[in-house]
Amino acid sequence: MSYFFEFHIESAPSEINPHLYVSLSRGRYQLSTANAIYSFEDLYDNFFDAFKEVNLDQYPIEDVLILGLGLGSIPLMLEKNFEKKYNYTAVEIDESVIYLASKYALPQLESNIQMICADAFAFVMQTEQKFDLICMDVFLDDVVPEEFEENDFLKKLKTLVNDDGILLFNRLASHPKDVERTKVFYHKNFKAVFPEGSYLEVKGNWMLLNK
Repeated sequence: MSYFFEFHIESAPSEINPHLYVSLSRGRYQLSTANAIYSFEDLYDNFFDAFKEVNLDQYPIEDVLILGLGLGSIPLMLEKNFEKKYNYTAVEIDESVIYLASKYALPQLESNIQMICADAFAFVMQTEQKFDLICMDVFLDDVVPEEFEENDFLKKLKTLVNDDGILLFNRLASHPKDVERTKVFYHKNFKAVFPEGSYLEVKGNWMLLNK
């Protein structure tokens, strides 16, 4: 029936996300806020399409950093749809998001995942660990917090990507204001730190790449 109607499963509001809930839609768990879908299993199209486009087989990926866990769409789709088993470090600031992910999504996962309840900005600025794949997917409702657009953050993020690794930085581009802001960020900030960078247009989002 979820292919015809969306069914509300559980709400878990928090100070960070006052309207946070899980629903069942098209046979999949979906995590949403008042204005945005945070996670939708393999129907989280922006990352799904990006993973197909970049051809993951050409990268020697073992260790993956996920900034912004959502309901675990990224590790779930990599394992179920792309048949990849990586070691994941997932950083999520909202305890309610971690609770919902742990209850509804992550039990399906066979891959190793370490969940860290922390601010992604602080984590990036403090850690020295290197990763083969970094998925930057931090939003506060439908906005990327400003600190994640600063050059200092991007420069530190660059040091965490292995030389033959890849960064995917998710940006909204569904409305003219979103597109304009993303274009400015890409050309002014992102390309300044990642001069070989590029982007993919994926269904209302831009996925920025370090190469």
